[in-house]
Amino acid sequence: MAADSLDSRPHAFSIKLWPPSLPTRQALIERITNNLSSKTIFTEKYGSLTTEQATDNAKRIEDIAFSTANQQFEREPDGDGGSAVQLYAKECSKLILEVLKKGPVAKVETRETVSEEESVTPRETVFDISKGKRDFIEAEEAEELLKPLKEPGNAYTKICFSNRSFGLGAARVAEPILTSLKGQLKEVDLSDFVAGRPEVEALDVMNIFSNALEGSILSSLNLSENALGEKGVRAFEALLQSQRSLEELYLMNNGISKEAAGAVSELIPSTENLRVLHFFNNMTGDKGAVSIAEVVKRSPLLENFRCSSTRVGSEGGIALSEALENCTHLKKLDLRDNMFGTEVGVSLSKTISSYKHLTELYLSDLNLEDEGAIAIVNALKESASPIEVLEMAGNEITVKAASAIAACVAAKQDLNKLNLSENELKDEGSIQIAKSMEEGHSKLQYIDMSTNYIRRAGAQALANVAVKKEGFKLLNIDGNIISEEGIEEVKEIFKKSPELLGALDENDPDGEEEEEEEEEGEGEENEEGNELESKLKNLEVDQDD
Repeated sequence: MAADSLDSRPHAFSIKLWPPSLPTRQALIERITNNLSSKTIFTEKYGSLTTEQATDNAKRIEDIAFSTANQQFEREPDGDGGSAVQLYAKECSKLILEVLKKGPVAKVETRETVSEEESVTPRETVFDISKGKRDFIEAEEAEELLKPLKEPGNAYTKICFSNRSFGLGAARVAEPILTSLKGQLKEVDLSDFVAGRPEVEALDVMNIFSNALEGSILSSLNLSENALGEKGVRAFEALLQSQRSLEELYLMNNGISKEAAGAVSELIPSTENLRVLHFFNNMTGDKGAVSIAEVVKRSPLLENFRCSSTRVGSEGGIALSEALENCTHLKKLDLRDNMFGTEVGVSLSKTISSYKHLTELYLSDLNLEDEGAIAIVNALKESASPIEVLEMAGNEITVKAASAIAACVAAKQDLNKLNLSENELKDEGSIQIAKSMEEGHSKLQYIDMSTNYIRRAGAQALANVAVKKEGFKLLNIDGNIISEEGIEEVKEIFKKSPELLGALDENDPDGEEEEEEEEEGEGEENEEGNELESKLKNLEVDQDD
C-alpha cells in the first residue's frame, strides 16, 4: 500500500547532524555516568549513586533520549538533524535531573520490594518497533513483539509501529493491547504499517487500529506512507473524529486525492491546538488544496506547515495563502514543488508580510518568476520575521529581481541558509546578492547559487563574501559557466579552507547563458565585463591575512 516517495531529487548540499555515531553515543553515556556519580548539590541533598547504578541509569537515559530524538528526525527527513540533536540533549538533561532527585536505591532482595517512588531507573516511555529489517508481522510474532505493552504499570506514552507491516492476525493481537493503553498514550506513529498488504486487508487493519485507539487523547498522530486515499482516511474515521487535542498531524506520501483531502477536512473536528501539519507528496491538486485550506483556517496556533509536492496550482495556492493569514504563529512554511505561478506568489506575499515569527521559508519550484519572487522578498524584508532559512530555487528568477532579493537578504541578519539555485541571476544578480551579505550576517553558513549562468566575476564575488564568514560551512556554485581561470581563482580564495567550497564537477566553462548571446558584439561583452570587474573590487580578500 505504501507509495514511493516522489521527493527523490538530490539537494545541492546536505549537512546531516543526525544520527550521532556510536562513539559519540558512548561518550555521552560516560558523561552521564560521571554526572550521576559525582558530587553535586543534588547528591549532597539526596545522596550519591554508586558507579554501577550511575552506569545502568546512563545507558537507559541515553537510549530513551535517542529514541525520542530519532522520531523527531524521521518526521522531518529534509532537515539537517539540528532539531533532533537539541531534543536529544534536552531529554538527557530532563532524565538525569529526575534520577538525581530520586537519589540512591536502598539495597533490596527482590524487585517487588522496590516501590515506584524508590526506583532510580527512568521508566521507558517510548515503544518503538520500527528499527531493523522491514518485514511482515503476523499474529504469533505480534504476541512476542508487543509483550512489553502488556506489562502492568508500564509508562509508555508513545508507540511507533512504523516500518513493520501488520496483517489481520497481528492487528487483532494489537487491538486489546491498544485499547488498554489508550488512556495513557500521547503520541502514535502508524506510518508505513500496512505496506504490501492487499487493499481489503489493509483497510481492515486500519479500521481495527482506529477503533482500538478511539477516544485516546493524542498530541501527535502520524499516518504517513500508507497510500491511504479516501478509503484509507475513512478507515481511520473513529480515531480521527475522537481527537480534540492534536498538536501534530502527519499525512505524508499518502496518495491523498481531492476526495481524500475532503475526508481529512470532514473527519477532524477540531484543530484549534494543531501546531504541526505535514501534507507532503500527495496528489491533492487544487480542489484538494481548498479542503486542506479549511483545516489550516481552523488551526490558529499552527507553527509548522508543509504542503510540498502536492500538484497544487493557482486556485489551490491562493486558497492556502489566504488560509495561512490566520496562522500568525507560523515559524516554518514549506510549499515547495507545486504549480503556483506568479499570482499565488503575490497572494502569498500579503500573508507573509504579517508574520513575526517565521524562521524557515521553503518556496522552491513554484513557478514564481520575477513578479512573484519580488513580491515575496519585498514583503519578507518589511516583516519582523527573523528568517534563518530562505529557499527560492527553480523559480525562473532573473537579474530583474536581484536588487529586491539583495535588499531582503541585507535586512535579514539571522540568515543561516540561502538557496537561490536553478535560476537565471547571472553575474550581475550574484554580485548584488553577494554585496548584500558583506556586512553582518554572522550566522550565515550555507549559500547555494548553483545553476545560475554565473561566470568568473559572480563566482569571485560570492567566494570573497563566504570565505570571510566565521562558521561558514558550504558555498555551492556548481552547474554554472565559470571559466577555468575563474575556477582556479575561486579555489585560491578557499585555499585555507577548501572544504567550504562545494564540488564543481558540473561547471561548464564553455557554456553560454542564452543562444542569442552568440550574436552579441564583443564590445558589449567587454563593457559588461569591465563593469562587473569594477563592482568586484570591493569584494576582494587578502589571502595573506
